[in-house]
Amino acid sequence: MGARLPSSLTVLAACLIVVSSLCAFPQAAGANATPKHTGVTRHYKFEIKLKNVTRLCHTKSVVAVNGKFPGPRVVAREGDRLVVKVVNLVPYNITIHWHGIRQLRSGWADGPAYITQCPIQTGQTYVYNFTIVGQRGTLFWHAHFSWLRASVYGPLIILPRRNESYPFVKPYKEVPILFGEWWNANTEAVISQALQTGAGPNVSDAYTLNGLPGPLYNCTQKNETFRLKVKPGKTYLLRLINAALNDELFFRIANHTFTVVEADAIYVKPFETDLLVIAPGQTTNILLKTKDHFPNASFYMLARPYFTGQGTFDNTTIAGILEYQNPSNPSTNNTNSTPITPTLPAINATSAVTNFTTKIRSLNSAKFPAKVPQTVQKNFFFTIGLGSNPCPKNQTCQGPNNRTKFAASINNISFALPSTALLQSYFFRKSNGVYATDFPKFPLHPFNYTGTPPNNTNVINGTTKVEVLPFNTSVEIVLQGTSILGAESHPLHLHGYNFYVVGQGFGNFDPKKDPANYNLVDPPERNTIGVPTGSWVAIRFLADNPGVWLMHCHFDVHLSWGLRMSWIVQDGSLPNQKLPPPPSDLPKC
Repeated sequence: MGARLPSSLTVLAACLIVVSSLCAFPQAAGANATPKHTGVTRHYKFEIKLKNVTRLCHTKSVVAVNGKFPGPRVVAREGDRLVVKVVNLVPYNITIHWHGIRQLRSGWADGPAYITQCPIQTGQTYVYNFTIVGQRGTLFWHAHFSWLRASVYGPLIILPRRNESYPFVKPYKEVPILFGEWWNANTEAVISQALQTGAGPNVSDAYTLNGLPGPLYNCTQKNETFRLKVKPGKTYLLRLINAALNDELFFRIANHTFTVVEADAIYVKPFETDLLVIAPGQTTNILLKTKDHFPNASFYMLARPYFTGQGTFDNTTIAGILEYQNPSNPSTNNTNSTPITPTLPAINATSAVTNFTTKIRSLNSAKFPAKVPQTVQKNFFFTIGLGSNPCPKNQTCQGPNNRTKFAASINNISFALPSTALLQSYFFRKSNGVYATDFPKFPLHPFNYTGTPPNNTNVINGTTKVEVLPFNTSVEIVLQGTSILGAESHPLHLHGYNFYVVGQGFGNFDPKKDPANYNLVDPPERNTIGVPTGSWVAIRFLADNPGVWLMHCHFDVHLSWGLRMSWIVQDGSLPNQKLPPPPSDLPKC
């Protein structure tokens, strides 16, 4: 049984934009105000095609965008409108999710299949049309259908408005670094087989750095290593993105420290470190100050997984190389030297993860305040973790005890995707038979969540259940990890919103004691948070964006097993607090 069981670019905007129009376009308004459209409209075209790609001496056909793996860079400024025409020319359904974009009153462009849209079918086209409101930094886009995210992903870089600067030193260059995975097998076949047998899916064959596996894998070619070429005494902004399907990663550069300045496209209080932890769906910007003098060495940049579950996983290491250009002889560098190798924490080093994540704080400046809800109108307590489903009659299953199938759930509800999109059903008031609004706010059967697991590990399947929030409701959710079928971290992603991580701790959440230790001043603001192994996390947000919004684990195997739920945020009373009708080209199921 395989897999995850329990468990150089300088950003010159004018050069990087595929097509950009200078004419202003009326902006889709924010939920509480109608901001003036101050940006430009930027047009992109994504052609989804099959492409032969060779890695590790293995050639296979992958789903790619515009013939690129990873996909093309999308660049815009805060306040710009993005119009992306997606043409599906592969034999799979597909959608594109703009991960971390608030999508204020533009939920039709969010992208998760059967949540905000039906998939784009073979031969069909859909135009994603949205405005970037109040956001700047590093995000990414990716497929949000089945496991196509394995190859369909790319950076989404949002520059500050013109004539506005970063709240940190201006970098000499900016470089996106995308962590991903390489699979010799077809990932659609991998997850299909896993869901059929109930077992954990096979794992990836290598991690990748900007699509390249690096020199530590067998059969790696010289052109399959990412090399970051730098000059001495310069500051580089590295835009790190974890696009891997199923793995949190440790990252380190030998003999170098760096300064963290942003997380999930939100400026943070800068702090210096030599270790980064990044979960799938998370992005982090770091400032790397190179050595003042040309060193007689090159340096490995290494990443490998953080994992505490009980199953198998891709226990390998991705390597890129940091190379210095010799300023006295620019035509030479130290490429012939053996790179210096950093040490990385143990695979299960939860303490290293906690030490890193607790350093992240919102910048909370006058210009970039932390608007943390100080009071809460609705409280939720969600258990998250693994479970099982009974094996169907006359079928052999390979899940727990070889008699069941793996499943995953929130409050023991394993979310079943509907056959039509939730947002359409909600907007046109055709919810009957599509979804129910009785998602449990608290566990139906409380137990010792991080202690000895219950004997019955079955999850509840059935009708899609959602939770309804009135417009402008302040919300607190305690996300409680569980030890059922093994305790491991879960990176939870909320669509359509950022949230504040006001508290976290090990063991079971204590509603009488733990809230007293909340940080309501400068907590980290994220769109994806890792709920640590055997721990809980408390988040808060204001439900000011009408629509239907998915919340799910960003391990795709757990997502496929049902660790997801949806929120319906109702319209407000004012015209600019209501979700507009869908575009005419919205795909049909």
